[in-house]
Amino acid sequence: MAIVLISLLLYLTATLLLVRGMGDARQRPSRAWLWPAGAAIVLHGGYHLTVALHTSGGPDMHFFAALSLVALGMAVLTALVGARGRMAALGVVVFPLAALLLLAYHGHGHAPSKELDWQLASHAWLALLAYATLSIAALLAIMLWLQERALRRRDFRPWLRALPPLADLELLLFRTIAVGFSLLTLTLVTGVLFVDDLLAQKLVHKTVLSVLSWLVFGTLLIGRRRYGWRGVKAVHWTLSAMVLLLLAFFGSQFVIELVFGRG
Repeated sequence: MAIVLISLLLYLTATLLLVRGMGDARQRPSRAWLWPAGAAIVLHGGYHLTVALHTSGGPDMHFFAALSLVALGMAVLTALVGARGRMAALGVVVFPLAALLLLAYHGHGHAPSKELDWQLASHAWLALLAYATLSIAALLAIMLWLQERALRRRDFRPWLRALPPLADLELLLFRTIAVGFSLLTLTLVTGVLFVDDLLAQKLVHKTVLSVLSWLVFGTLLIGRRRYGWRGVKAVHWTLSAMVLLLLAFFGSQFVIELVFGRG
């Protein structure tokens, strides 16, 4: 489909512009990447909307569709943060990932989904937004770890200059976690309120793993506030919580849909 190919090309163009800007430390970072990135995001979202309009039931939220939607959310957040001059380097990872997952969704095909009422739909969209925000936090944590490691080794490479100062990066990480934690809290609350049987056989592992991830993120935020947790400790806690969250939905959906072939 043309819309997919054009979106892929625009995502890759934005990535190349970012890489070129990172390679020249003497030049002020350009925001030329915003135009192709913004257009790619619009087309990415438009593709999902087109599929939803031509597919019976509600919006497709099966395994590859959900991955593509999370990647779309990550691309939107990256563009918003990068447009303010902070962490545009995230796009070097996020934009190719969004392109890859959009292509995977298109290649796998579309399946009709069960039509959801507004309560369950709000729960599902909150969950996807929480995943996108906390996935950005996980990428920020990895960048924080790489930056600390490079500084300890005095390995000053061009990509390092593309990142904000260590303290700013750490502050952005915890702000992102706080937003994602709030969204995850709303997801769990709406799940309790709107899902008929949250501990049903198909949902119990998702519920338990999501609650465990929520506890880890919450403990990290408390540790940051009360004990000043930072650096490698913050990275470990962030990535551990994110692994639990990924297993909660995408791990189980992978097994259910792709291994056992159930919708």
